[in-house]
Amino acid sequence: MTHLEIDDARCEGHGLCEGIAPTVFALPDDGPVDVLLPDGEVPHDLEGEVAEASRACPVAAVRLTS
Repeated sequence: MTHLEIDDARCEGHGLCEGIAPTVFALPDDGPVDVLLPDGEVPHDLEGEVAEASRACPVAAVRLTS
């Protein structure tokens, strides 16, 4: 299973990830994006969306690992 990590220090709150995968990411009014997945584990059916969100992040704050 793929694991999702957010680099809080890099996240600038652009919200592209939330727009692409709103069931995975939530952008609060202040601070870095929140991951809505338990332990950051990405279910197989959401891997495509999360990978797209990772590529779209302009500051490379969204990372996927296996």
